[in-house]
Amino acid sequence: MNNRLANWGLWLRRRAENLLAMMLLAMFVIFLLQITFRYVLNLSIGWTHEASVALWIWMVLFGSAFVVREVDEIRFDLFWGAASAGGLRIMQIISSVSLVALFIWSLPAVIDYVSFMQVESTAYLKIRFDVLYSIYVVFAIAMIIRHLWLCLLAFRGKAPEGFDPTKASSGV
Repeated sequence: MNNRLANWGLWLRRRAENLLAMMLLAMFVIFLLQITFRYVLNLSIGWTHEASVALWIWMVLFGSAFVVREVDEIRFDLFWGAASAGGLRIMQIISSVSLVALFIWSLPAVIDYVSFMQVESTAYLKIRFDVLYSIYVVFAIAMIIRHLWLCLLAFRGKAPEGFDPTKASSGV
């Protein structure tokens, strides 16, 4: 059962990466289209800028919620790298509890604001702002769940990975 759940989670993660790659491809094609229309055809089209911004918002928040791994997040390496396994667990618990509290505290206001934004839409594509910004609610809920899980793991004695310079990369 546990292996099946892990395989299901890995499959979902790969699909999230596929979706993120598709969004990046769409943004790149739209960007090229914008350059072609503006500098080759000497026509200005506004929807391309709007679509690029919308895709960027969704890529960052969707990617942070479902694709970026815990070890890929930015940390204060000065403290994180110098800490022992027990210190890493304590820092993980403190940061996870703080983030969960902040996200839960802000969630009602965020949901209220996003639902209020249904009265506005983008200028060219007419995408309602509540649809456009709904990804933030998904991001916030994903962060709450992720940090609750990380806090539980730290309480159970599993320390987060410390910084390993041999595994460091540029992210490319």
